[in-house]
Amino acid sequence: MKLNYYPETDSLYINLSEKKSADSKEVAEGVVIDFDESGMIVGIDIDHASKIINLQKLESDSLPVKSFAIAS
Repeated sequence: MKLNYYPETDSLYINLSEKKSADSKEVAEGVVIDFDESGMIVGIDIDHASKIINLQKLESDSLPVKSFAIAS
């Protein structure tokens, strides 16, 4: 899983898979779910992210993470 924040558009993309998106569906205003060709979720796009998510804090609880990186 990879989180990408784009300050110029205030959008947050949560990439859940390395597979390419083949279809998208807006499930709420400004929230789009991307699906691969077999219908599995590959990503979540959130517009105006800073207005609905606290981007100052990131927490993980009980995830079986083997690698963690913070890119600059």
